[in-house]
Amino acid sequence: MAKQRVEVGVDVSAATLTISAAAGTKTWRGEVANDADGHRSLIRRLRRMGKQIVAALEATGNYGLDLAMALHRAGIAVMVMNPRAVSQFAKALLQRSKTDRADADVILAYVQRMEFEPWTPPPAAAFELRTLSRHIHALKAMLVEEKNRRHAAEAVGSTPAVVLNDLKGSIALLQQRIKRLEDECLVVIAQNETLQKWFSLLIGSVGFGVTSAIKVLGELAVLPPDMTARHWTAHAGLDPRRFSSGSSVEKPDRISKAGNRYLRGALYLPALTAARCNANVNAFYEKLLTRGKKPIQAQVAIMRKLLHSIHAMFRTDTIFDGTKFYRIEQAAPPNADAA
Repeated sequence: MAKQRVEVGVDVSAATLTISAAAGTKTWRGEVANDADGHRSLIRRLRRMGKQIVAALEATGNYGLDLAMALHRAGIAVMVMNPRAVSQFAKALLQRSKTDRADADVILAYVQRMEFEPWTPPPAAAFELRTLSRHIHALKAMLVEEKNRRHAAEAVGSTPAVVLNDLKGSIALLQQRIKRLEDECLVVIAQNETLQKWFSLLIGSVGFGVTSAIKVLGELAVLPPDMTARHWTAHAGLDPRRFSSGSSVEKPDRISKAGNRYLRGALYLPALTAARCNANVNAFYEKLLTRGKKPIQAQVAIMRKLLHSIHAMFRTDTIFDGTKFYRIEQAAPPNADAA
């Protein structure tokens, strides 16, 4: 008799995990704490339902990471799903409610009906780098807010000096924290051979500095090694999305944005710099403009093509080559017979 597969959908929140599990006609719906004890309790409960277990959860950042790691260590196949895929699947099921229980049921239905894509955890150093990078991102957002507050305060002559001094001190402290965390990122990179190699390749590419290389590497290093360049593009939400219906509805193509906003944002400035400083990238940019593309559309196209270039660089261990990004067409030599 074939072993019954246990299929599990997990909705993750900061404090709790809402579970929907099914093994043939046997079902279980429950809730456990989102901590180490709760993870162990969940694994024990699932093993009582069967031996072959597959579980899925949404990619909710750090709240689901420990659970995914615990399930993987226990030998349970895990799928970490794009939240956009869960949302679209819920719409296809005509799901009207938005609760933790309803979300867990939707994820379970996805596991039961769609192809299961197992998740493999990346090296610990890659996770550490991404966590540091995203924390730096949050601190920089706070720094921008504090600078805006200082600018507004300085524009008003009645602002007390103590407020101005407090804002200046807050800005200085944030800058120190960011610098310390960026230094820690470099330490993590230096201690891992693969990260160091990829970081050197990024730094040697046009448009990348230390800060932008840390951002991009932090997001790319955690991805599965078998992902293709097109998978990277979709992961970043830079894949084109077409909208047409019949002969009367035809909207301009847009990027899906159904992906990693951190990676998408990290590519913007390097692509902008490359378009200004590299002849090949600039030629590609100008070509798109002559074809009627708007500047922002051309910029996004460079981001997508740059991501493909990075994928090739990491795979072949070669530096950035502008001629492979875009080959500039040489003007035809003048006709010697014409005079």
